[in-house]
Amino acid sequence: MHPLRHLACSRWSCLLNSRAPCVKTLFHGDQRRLFNTSNSRMTIMPAWVIDRYGSNDVLRFTKNAGFPIINYPNEVIVKVHAAGLNPIDVSMRGGYGAATMAMKRDPLNINQSGSEFPLILGRDMSGVIMECGLDVAPAYFKEGDEVWAAIPPWKQGSLAEFVVLSANEVSKKPKCLSHIEAAAVPYVAATALSALVNTGGLNKDNCAKKRILILGGSGGVGTFSIQMLKAWGAHVTVTCSQNAERLVRGLGVDHVVDYTAGPVEVPLRALEKFDLVLDNVGGDTENWALGLLKPWCGAKYVTLVTPFLRNTDRLGIADGMLQTGVTVASKALKHLSKGVHYRWGMFAPNGPALDDISEMVDAGKVLYSLNVHFLS
Repeated sequence: MHPLRHLACSRWSCLLNSRAPCVKTLFHGDQRRLFNTSNSRMTIMPAWVIDRYGSNDVLRFTKNAGFPIINYPNEVIVKVHAAGLNPIDVSMRGGYGAATMAMKRDPLNINQSGSEFPLILGRDMSGVIMECGLDVAPAYFKEGDEVWAAIPPWKQGSLAEFVVLSANEVSKKPKCLSHIEAAAVPYVAATALSALVNTGGLNKDNCAKKRILILGGSGGVGTFSIQMLKAWGAHVTVTCSQNAERLVRGLGVDHVVDYTAGPVEVPLRALEKFDLVLDNVGGDTENWALGLLKPWCGAKYVTLVTPFLRNTDRLGIADGMLQTGVTVASKALKHLSKGVHYRWGMFAPNGPALDDISEMVDAGKVLYSLNVHFLS
């Protein structure tokens, strides 16, 4: 069994099989018309939605969700074959990030109703392109292409029969993976790439022999990061529980520290200092983790646990962003004076980056990304 098949079986994935006819979108001037091959207009589809924020009881299955349409010429409509959930979906179900997501969806406040409901969750998707906008070059995507994507949190998600995305948010699915297997990877891959490459400044050309510490190495982002960094030649140390040690060592980790054996910072301080720390844990880790970095060598601490969305939810967009800016700037300046860099990492949709991941998966350099989460 391919390692990713085992992964897909262990992850909560949603397989959506549809017998819906092919849909065609025709543009003429400012008019948009939606047709299908049976000449009957297709305006609804099955989906899991929420109509308010709360716990699992807010989830509702409907056969009458609005069918997505191409609003911009660089968009594609994808028929979803498999969808995956991530911790962000569980948080969004309860209202996490609602203020910021509302601004991203409608920055000019054109929608006077101000409601994001019914909202479709699901950040991971694997499926088949059904329709391409006029600006989508056939050399990149065409109808029938098998693709995968990490869907931005401000867009309608993958727990539906169809989804519309920008062409630069999707990528050709790895040939060696089924749709169910592929739906386990994109969001954690995009998050890890954003943190390590965009924020951390690492890449395949500068990573050799660098010492990297991953705090919380056995989760989805951690396991994916391990494989990518090892493929790039880095020396990787991780923290995890004793139960997960076999997993991370199987991915090629050089050194493992068991955080259940006592204060984890004690054995970490006894090690040679690091070029980069990726923090998937948060809490009080930043109080001691920056002391593990090589001073005055460009070393960086990158945390994926930030207060940005909590600030905007609690204080509103303007005050929340101001508070966030003050917080990150003060911390960055404080640690820069000690010769190390403090950074926040965040998810960023990136189809071209997923192209690289697809190649790595097909080449066997990334075997699997353990990402087991449930809505509970």
